[in-house]
Amino acid sequence: MEALITLFHQFSLYMNSGGALIMYPLFILVFVLWYALGYRYHTIKRGTKKSPRVLVRKFASGKRTEPRGFIDAAVVDALKIKEESTEPKQLRKLIDDAFYWYRKDLTRYKNLVKTVVVIAPLIGLLGTVIGMIETFDSLASMTLFSQSGGIAGGISQALFTTQLGLVVAVPGLVIGRLLDKKASNMELDLDQITDILCSEGNLNEI
Repeated sequence: MEALITLFHQFSLYMNSGGALIMYPLFILVFVLWYALGYRYHTIKRGTKKSPRVLVRKFASGKRTEPRGFIDAAVVDALKIKEESTEPKQLRKLIDDAFYWYRKDLTRYKNLVKTVVVIAPLIGLLGTVIGMIETFDSLASMTLFSQSGGIAGGISQALFTTQLGLVVAVPGLVIGRLLDKKASNMELDLDQITDILCSEGNLNEI
C-alpha cells in the first residue's frame, strides 16, 4: 500500500512539474493512442502467410474449415457468397459489399492515431512556450526564487512537456506506419480474393 502511495506521489510530482493543464491532456492522449494501436494490432491479424489463391483452394476443397485470422475469415465469407450466388454477373458486387466491413476494420482508428501523433508534439510545444514565458518573466522581475520555481521552474516545465509530447508521438508514428503498411497489404489480399473468385471457372479449377 505504501508503495502505491509513493508511486502515486511521484506520478503527481512528475505531472505537476510540467504543468497540469498540459501534462494531463498529454497523459490522456497516451491512453487514447495505445488503445487505438492495440485495437488495430489485434484486428489486423492475417491468420496465415499463405497466398490468397492457396487459401481459397484449401477452404474450397475442405482441407481447412476454421478461419484463423482476418484474411481466412474473408475467404470463408467470399466462398459462401459464391456458392449461394445465382447471378455470376453480380458476384463481384456482392463480394465487394461483404468486404466493405473488412476494409472498414482495416482503417478503423487510423485517422485517430495520425491525429494524436500530430497533436501530442503541438501540446508539448505549447507547454514549452508556457515554460519559456515563465522563464522570461522571472528574468524580467528577477524573481529567481519565486513560488513557481522562477527560471529553473520555467525551463523544467518546458522540458517535461516536450519530453512527454515526444514520448506520445514517436512510438505512435513508428507503430502506426507499420500497421498502415500491413493494412494496405491486406487490402490487396482482399482485392486478390475477389479477382480469384470472380474469374471464370468453378472452384475446383482454382
